[in-house]
Amino acid sequence: MTTKFPSHINLPRESRAELIELLNVCLATSIDLHWQVKQAHWNIRGKDFISRHELFDDVADHVRKQADEFAERAGALGGYAQGTIRLAVKNSELEEYDLSAVNGDDHVRVLVDRVTIYASTLRGGIQRAGDLNDPVTEDLFTRVLGEVEQDLWFLESHLYGSAATDREEVAPPTIIEERGTAPNA
Repeated sequence: MTTKFPSHINLPRESRAELIELLNVCLATSIDLHWQVKQAHWNIRGKDFISRHELFDDVADHVRKQADEFAERAGALGGYAQGTIRLAVKNSELEEYDLSAVNGDDHVRVLVDRVTIYASTLRGGIQRAGDLNDPVTEDLFTRVLGEVEQDLWFLESHLYGSAATDREEVAPPTIIEERGTAPNA
């Protein structure tokens, strides 16, 4: 993606184009995550229903607001926010939601996995924005990562004492980490 609109932000055009790509990956992933969290919110059953139902709604609301921030930063850099549902599905780093999840723990496990991927994507964005000397985008990714990791902690806390907490803690690589640059670069 190249820049689409004029911007007087003092960064090289090539850097802005790469940052826009990063922001659009985060936008797509956050839109996808928002709807995956809503999927869990609508379909959760079992013990702790109300606390998890409300937690999922809070997480979905946080992610929706984060998507808006990614889109607006892409625009500020002269880019075009690619935030339709179809583009989100195409460009998201998340897998399809596991529709076999029925009970509360199943939904929480799926969401922990998805939020972990989202957090890893943001970490890659922080690194790359720093490499491109854009402290504003780096700060955006850092601030959002703090929010995401708090939501991840809240989700993981619902699994304390279950078999899900006994697994090895390994964050999956992101497209950004695997390529060492922005997607489609």
